[in-house]
Amino acid sequence: MFTDWLRRVFGGIISAIVASLARLGVHPNTLTIAGCLLQLGVGGVLGAGHLRLGGILLAATSVLDAFDGALARQRFGATRFGAFLDSCLDRVAEAGVLIGLGWYYLHQPGQTPELLIYVALAGSLLVSYARARAEGLGIRCRDGLFTRVERTLLLVIGLVAGWVIPVLWILAIGTVLTALHRMVRVYLQVRDDPIEQAPTTQG
Repeated sequence: MFTDWLRRVFGGIISAIVASLARLGVHPNTLTIAGCLLQLGVGGVLGAGHLRLGGILLAATSVLDAFDGALARQRFGATRFGAFLDSCLDRVAEAGVLIGLGWYYLHQPGQTPELLIYVALAGSLLVSYARARAEGLGIRCRDGLFTRVERTLLLVIGLVAGWVIPVLWILAIGTVLTALHRMVRVYLQVRDDPIEQAPTTQG
């Protein structure tokens, strides 16, 4: 995936920054919370109609995602709660950005952008849920092109370049297809596997 390529290319830079953060005593959960709050702020910038500025800020704040996990693994020791918090706040941050963009388009002529944002948001959450549910069953599920890094990169490009509507079409279709792809992959792996107790579907 593109995410793995980024880690290979920028691994040295990330390690150096992580070492500096560790010396300063920064806790990985602090980075996770700060990154979420900053991206919610980006949603506010987008809601106010500053799309290009919002794209630039989204690119800058998204960098924090590369540091919290690395800091936890390399310096503090990754914890189950830290991983849980990171996953939850990633969803909050992504939703906040898309909701902010939707708020802007809500006050513009036409309904297509808002509908695309709704579909993209639902699709992105389903992509993440499919992975979480599969891994809860002991199945590795990281397949698909539109993971969070790819979704964020596309949105940044669309906002900065002024291609928001085409990018929203790509995100809406791509996230749904990625979620379906993950479902099919899990089906092919465990379609005949019995379970002792029916898994809960409650939220």
